Amino acid sequence: MTLSSAKRVVVKIGSALLVDQKSGRLRTEWLDGVVRDVAWLRGQGVDVVIVSSGSIALGRRVLGLKSGSLRLEDSQAAAAVGQIRLARAYEEGLAPHGVTTAQVLLTLDDSINRKRYLNSRRTFDTLLSLGVVPIVNENDTIATDEIRFGDNDRLAAQVAAMCGADVLVLLSDVDGLYTANPRKDPAAKRLATVTEITADIRAMGEGPGTEGAKGGMATKILAAETAMRAGAAMAICLGDVDRPLTALEQGAPCTWFLPQGDPATARKLWIGSMVPRGTLTIDEGAASALRRGRSLLPAGVRGVTGQFDRGDVIEIVNPKGDLVARAIAGYDVTELSAIAGRQSNEIEGILGHPGRAHVVHRDDMAL
Repeated sequence: MTLSSAKRVVVKIGSALLVDQKSGRLRTEWLDGVVRDVAWLRGQGVDVVIVSSGSIALGRRVLGLKSGSLRLEDSQAAAAVGQIRLARAYEEGLAPHGVTTAQVLLTLDDSINRKRYLNSRRTFDTLLSLGVVPIVNENDTIATDEIRFGDNDRLAAQVAAMCGADVLVLLSDVDGLYTANPRKDPAAKRLATVTEITADIRAMGEGPGTEGAKGGMATKILAAETAMRAGAAMAICLGDVDRPLTALEQGAPCTWFLPQGDPATARKLWIGSMVPRGTLTIDEGAASALRRGRSLLPAGVRGVTGQFDRGDVIEIVNPKGDLVARAIAGYDVTELSAIAGRQSNEIEGILGHPGRAHVVHRDDMAL
C-alpha cells in the first residue's frame, strides 16, 4: 500500500503532534515537514484532506486558561480563538507551494443527518475537484456532548467515508497496533496488517496514552472499522518524525487495516442494501442513460410515489415496473413531483431556487 498510488487521502493530525504541550505554541518546524508532504502528494495528483486537532490547545494559551480539563464554555471559547490560528497556520504553510486551503467544521449531526451529510459530501467533492486541501476539525465552538464525535480519530474516519477516500492515515504517538501496550509489555508485537476487526483486535485497544489526547488505541480501532466498511485502507503510524507521510511511503513501521473492496463499491453496496422509501418511474431513454453511467435528469421521470426526503433511498423502475436501480434521492417527494418530466433549466422557475440539474447523481446510484 502506497500513498502516491491513492486517489484520495485523509490525514489525521492530533493536538499532541501539532502543539507543544508545555508552551502551548505551534510546532512550526514539524508542521513544515507535513506541509511539504501534502504538497508532494498534491503534485502526484492525489487529493488530500487534513483532519486536524489543535484549536483548543492553541486558544487556551492565548486566553490564559489553566492546564487540565476545561469547562464546556471555556473549551468553546478556546476553540473559537484557536481555530483562526490553526487555519492560518495551514494556509500560510501551503500557500508557498501553490496549494489553496479551506476550513471545514463538522459536528456528529453532519454525518448522521442525511441532508447535512449529502451537503458536506458535495462540498468536499467540489473543493477537491478545484485542487483545494480542506482542513477539517470538529466544530467545538458550538458542539455539545450530544452532537460531538469526541475525538478526531472517528471524525477522520467519517470524513474518509464521506468524501470517498481510499486511504486514511492516523499520525499517532505509536507506530501501529500492538498485541499489548508496548510501553508496559516488552514482549508486545506490532501487527503489520489487519484484515478484520475481531474481538481479539478490539481487546488490544487502550485509553489515551498522551497528555492532552482525547483518543487512544480503542478509538483508532473504531475508526478502522468505519474506514474498512467504507472501502478505505487505514494506517496507524508514528507522527512525531520529520515528514511522516514520506516516511510512511518509504516503508516506515506501521499497521495497515485493509478494506474489502473500494469506496465506490462499498457505497453502492450500502445503497443497494437499504429499504427504499419511494419509487421513481422513468422512461426507456433515461433507463438507457443510467446504464451508460449517466445521472438521472428530471426530464426522464414519468412518475413519483412514496414519502421520502432528500437523502432517502428510493427505487428507480422502467415503464414496465422492472427495477433499474436503487439510489439516494436528490430532492424530496414534493419537489421531485413538481419537476418530473421538466427540463433542468426550468427547475428554478418551478421551485423558486436553482436546485440541482439532476434528481439522482450517478455516484449515488446502485444499478
